[in-house]
Amino acid sequence: MRTAIYPGSFDPVTLGHWDIIQRAEKLVDKLVVAVLYNPSKSPAFSVEERVAMLRELVGDRPNIVITSFHGLLVDFAKSQGAQFIVRGVRAFSDFEYEFQMALMNRKLAPELETVFLMPKEKYSAVSSRLVREIGSMGGNLADLVPDTLRERIAGRLQKP
Repeated sequence: MRTAIYPGSFDPVTLGHWDIIQRAEKLVDKLVVAVLYNPSKSPAFSVEERVAMLRELVGDRPNIVITSFHGLLVDFAKSQGAQFIVRGVRAFSDFEYEFQMALMNRKLAPELETVFLMPKEKYSAVSSRLVREIGSMGGNLADLVPDTLRERIAGRLQKP
């Protein structure tokens, strides 16, 4: 069974994330979308809320598992029996960072391969950071986040 991990903060989940999930799903038998607990960040949504939003978005696709994890990605990937790590790359700046991470992950776990996927061009400028910024100023999140989650995300991000 080919298993891949798609890790991230997903704070919040964007249409770019959703695009990568749909692309990765076609490549493997099982895709584990994993929300990282990152104590060094101050997220807009709790890990539990992000997991719940991803589960709502994914629905009942039997080959996609939504979960969260602590610690090193390579250790989590091994615990899931994964052979691949999926990373989305929007621009060269993403690639530089992701390339460094992929090389370190290869050093820590040579049996894991990192697969880079590019989202559709229309999502190449969409990031969770920009969504948080636009949402905090009451901007329109259409075409940035999934329709089914837009009100929930906008409601959390808008500052009183």
